[in-house]
Amino acid sequence: MLELKKLCKTFSPNTPDAHCALDQLDLRLAQGEFLTIIGSNGAGKSTLFNAVCGNFELDSGRILLQGQDITFLPEHKRAAKIGRLFQDPMKGTAPNMTIAENLALAYSRSTKGIFRLGVRRKDLELFRDRLAAFGLGLEDRMQAKAGLLSGGQRQVLSLLMTTIAKPQVLLLDEHTAALDPATAHKIMEITKQIVREENLTTMMITHNIQAALTTGDRTVMLDRGRLILDIAGQQRENMSVPELMALYAQQSEHTLDNDRMLLAG
Repeated sequence: MLELKKLCKTFSPNTPDAHCALDQLDLRLAQGEFLTIIGSNGAGKSTLFNAVCGNFELDSGRILLQGQDITFLPEHKRAAKIGRLFQDPMKGTAPNMTIAENLALAYSRSTKGIFRLGVRRKDLELFRDRLAAFGLGLEDRMQAKAGLLSGGQRQVLSLLMTTIAKPQVLLLDEHTAALDPATAHKIMEITKQIVREENLTTMMITHNIQAALTTGDRTVMLDRGRLILDIAGQQRENMSVPELMALYAQQSEHTLDNDRMLLAG
């Protein structure tokens, strides 16, 4: 479904600041697979997402989505196929637009229509039904400005905006990290619900090692732009956080020095 073949990217090449962010990285996801990604700072996690989204040109390698080579497809043309949710709840919504208008703008990507300030009644009913399923009461605040919502409410709105157009791939870039624990848990449960119901092929970056091992179907770990661990099935189900960290140290020849990862476990 999604194939990443020997992706390479070095920033500031041929300078003292040269940094190899992706080093011959290979990765393949099947339709509907939910992959969690862990690794210390600088491991290449966000660079990997940026490569998939087309934020920069790769030095080498290929990206295939449902058999189509999108390696050189412009970022704006990938946007209809690839949805991305960021850590910052403020990034995914237009604060001066209403909940309904934000959703209509996102929904237009799937209907190929032109966004109008007057949201169609049938679309409004769809938005209400989708929001009501989350149990946060947002379906009764459709005319509220997105900027007036709490961080958790805006992230739920961003999540629905990202998935309502049914992207072929969903990228979750630490999308619960900026929220308090109770809200983060709620958003994660809603995320799992949407991914399951829509059968979305998903990659999620997280610093919570325990969550990485219990969310989705498969866990990979990056280190210095390389994929060093790829675990699934019974091996993943039986693995504890200390065992995973020990395996990381063995494969990478150094220990994790990221406090967020150590504490999140």
